[in-house]
Amino acid sequence: MTQAGSSSPTRSDDARLPHLVIVGNGMAAHRLIETLAAQSGAPRHITVIGAEPHAAYNRILLSSWLAGDVEQDGLTLTPPHDSDVTVDQRLGARVERIDRTRRLVECDDGEVIPYDHLVLALGSRSAMPQIPGITLTGVSGFRDLDDAAHLAEAAKAGGAAVVVGGGLLGLEAAAGLAARGMQVCVLQRSPRLMNRQLDATASTMLASEIEGRGIHLKTGARLAEIVGDENGQVVGVRLEDDERLLPANCVVIAAGITPNAELGRDAGLDCDRAIVVDDTLATSDPDISALGECCQFEDTTYGLVEPIWHQVEVLASRLCGEPSAPYHERACATKLKVSGVSLYAFGPTEAEDGHEVLSYRDQGEYRRLLLRDGRLEGAVLYGDTRMGPWLFQLAEQGQRLDRVRHSLLLGQADTEALLADDATTDTDPSTTEQDAA
Repeated sequence: MTQAGSSSPTRSDDARLPHLVIVGNGMAAHRLIETLAAQSGAPRHITVIGAEPHAAYNRILLSSWLAGDVEQDGLTLTPPHDSDVTVDQRLGARVERIDRTRRLVECDDGEVIPYDHLVLALGSRSAMPQIPGITLTGVSGFRDLDDAAHLAEAAKAGGAAVVVGGGLLGLEAAAGLAARGMQVCVLQRSPRLMNRQLDATASTMLASEIEGRGIHLKTGARLAEIVGDENGQVVGVRLEDDERLLPANCVVIAAGITPNAELGRDAGLDCDRAIVVDDTLATSDPDISALGECCQFEDTTYGLVEPIWHQVEVLASRLCGEPSAPYHERACATKLKVSGVSLYAFGPTEAEDGHEVLSYRDQGEYRRLLLRDGRLEGAVLYGDTRMGPWLFQLAEQGQRLDRVRHSLLLGQADTEALLADDATTDTDPSTTEQDAA
């Protein structure tokens, strides 16, 4: 696949990286290619190698596809246009080895591809608990299109499904399976759903909404074993401290992810839980970078797109020889992608010493804000979430909100009007003199 067009690089054409190879064809790789194609000084030639047979697609919409809200064509990510960067794709190919000395990657089909720079965008897989029955037919994760297609096929036969994990991914999988007619039970180890993002009130409201859709919830539940029949097909699960069989025709494991770091580890790159990178996304080999869910910066690994988009910006600038601020951690907001359920959350889940708590609750609507020293640190919105991005922006700006804190719960327009009045007052010379006196 070649996209032809024109560009006007600010650096000489001779300085452009000749050949960039990207291993992984997910959203991070696609975003990187898209960003590079729009910048001057982009690599002349990019080869992207993807283990899946599909073109890059939007994994965020997998739950919507499973629920029948989006067609499969709606998942496909379109390649960049109007660029002089040549992009070749190798789909359905898996890189088995990196030869760092000769700067080569070796694929499972025998192809050997040289690189001038290599980017590992290998993604992650569902973390599978080490329990009896985990390898039975009918047990899967929910990370890619093949997983979603498997679940959609299983739903055709109806019956019961057990989803292990009451976080974002588990609830989205449960909603999708329920929409396809299955009887679904969600198992959550914590006493409440989405315990890392929601406080007790919002979690209770969410649980009520989920159960109202016919999805059964078991909190404080620990999976002991998955039970199969004589043909190796799953028929149910058992929980710790409960010998009864919970019937299941399929079991979805959505209780965390494991970075796909094995390729980097086998190549001798520095690895911890994932492939270790510095604040330019470089690995311990200067000719290799890592990006997205397979990488680790300081003590952090990744499962949300927002920090990965930031990584893409930093890495793309470096590959194009452009100056860039180093990568650093940023706060992220959480949104649930279940039709008819609106929630938005960021910052601390629970109030701590020194927090001022502002809250509002009405029928089907809840807002809770956490402020410290007059600055917004966290928010949970359930029902009407339109203010979410604006509140997140206020928190990122670190603006003092002492005089308008009670209007924060009322709406953006009211608060911005008061903030504008404050700004006018603060710049009024007479007010300044009076305050000084």
